[in-house]
Amino acid sequence: MVRIQKYLSDCGVMSRRAAEKAIERGEIEINGIKAQIGDKIDENGDAVTYLGKPVERQAKKLYILLNKPAGYVTTMSDELGRKTVSDLLKDVPARVYPVGRLDKNSEGALICTNDGEFANRLMHPSGMKKKVYLVYVRGNVSNNAISALQSMKALEDGEPIAPVKVILLQRSPDFSILRFELIQGKNRQIRRMCERCSLSIMQLRRISIGGIQLGELASGKWRALTKEEKDGIMKSEKAK
Repeated sequence: MVRIQKYLSDCGVMSRRAAEKAIERGEIEINGIKAQIGDKIDENGDAVTYLGKPVERQAKKLYILLNKPAGYVTTMSDELGRKTVSDLLKDVPARVYPVGRLDKNSEGALICTNDGEFANRLMHPSGMKKKVYLVYVRGNVSNNAISALQSMKALEDGEPIAPVKVILLQRSPDFSILRFELIQGKNRQIRRMCERCSLSIMQLRRISIGGIQLGELASGKWRALTKEEKDGIMKSEKAK
């Protein structure tokens, strides 16, 4: 139970002092009855209104970077009973949701939040947020294959794609490591690009998104974004 004045303050509606004055003016009701100073409410059971409009506590806005392992689907629930990213976020103090996707077999940086404006700013094409991936492929990748990836303008079904920067980081008889940099991405784009070039992916890991780096964050773990990381997204060109 919490005093009505504190509840109104915690919800960001007004200060406690202002709440007392609003109560005196009869502007606050609890379950349809005008509140009295000192009344207590059950946040989970009582309905509070201010000037006839419902008052609800706003969840604290959270901004999370998760290192998604392979084998998890990027949803908060799954009707097929598969492991979801929600299983990795059980200790987050408020409900958050993933922004964008990584397919089940991909891993790495996944941002989760409960701030709709932040999510929109991060995902909207006008923001031009770069996503960087490390891709391990089987065998010694040829220069021709790399050139084909960089010059690719459409996927196998003709779906157009924006230019992708592909850099060879390491090459050996057993495997090669490529760095992909995307501004706009389509569903399973990197996998589909590699399939067109007959490249077999061993591991696909996103290491940064919008300048936010995965760094040394362990697989399956999460951390809160720093103020600088959050501000970097919010200060970008406003999504239209």
